[in-house]
Amino acid sequence: MGVANVTPDSFSDGGRYLHLGAALAHARRLIAEGADMLDVGGESTRPGAEPVPEAEEIARVVELIRTLRAESAIPISIDTMKPAVARAAVAAGATMWNDVAALRYAPDALDTAAELGCDVVLMHMQGEPRTMQAEPRYDDVVAEVAEFLLSRAAAAMAAGVARERIWLDPGIGFGKHMLEHNLPLLAHLDRIVALGFPVLLGVSRKRFIDAIDGGGRAPGERLGGSIAGALAGAVAGVSAVRVHDVRETVQALRVWRAIAAAR
Repeated sequence: MGVANVTPDSFSDGGRYLHLGAALAHARRLIAEGADMLDVGGESTRPGAEPVPEAEEIARVVELIRTLRAESAIPISIDTMKPAVARAAVAAGATMWNDVAALRYAPDALDTAAELGCDVVLMHMQGEPRTMQAEPRYDDVVAEVAEFLLSRAAAAMAAGVARERIWLDPGIGFGKHMLEHNLPLLAHLDRIVALGFPVLLGVSRKRFIDAIDGGGRAPGERLGGSIAGALAGAVAGVSAVRVHDVRETVQALRVWRAIAAAR
């Protein structure tokens, strides 16, 4: 899953693809590099991010999605917490709703997901983007994340979302201390996969990589760690990895698969 942010303030590429021409060129490049799907977002969910008005978020993403759908059959995910944005994106051609709030942001989120009938990614996040890194606490992070994800999947199904439409995301970096919480989750991704739903993993360029690497690395200098995280996910059996560096990650996964097949 290639990341196509149309935002001025995303942690990795904020502002680079804010205008339609640049965003479209970037999305086309991700497809050419081997992305199997695209994740389009119009609101940053980095730690401390401020909310974006609904109408502005829609304006940022809809034309990009509509243009991409007109020229490509690639699956497109809309990365949003807002039901109205998801509705507009699906009308424009999106086929998946990637929700960092796991359909908890608005009272009508669950019903909207059922009505749209698209795939839905339910992500774990303790708190909200503005405050999630303030003081996250867990007794057993893996067990608590797994329990949360199962409960949200149950809520979605009770609202009418088909089980086969549900994906789970452990939410690496969302309301979790860099090493204390993220590393156990990555080490035990198999327990999230064992819940029985396809799992989306997002580790690309995240801050925990820099913490392991000694600090001082800008997001664009975290490629090696991003690939290591993607491979850890592949070994654990995740269904997709959400990445900024598509070409390099595709190459790494192809080599890993070839080695595994030769055993």
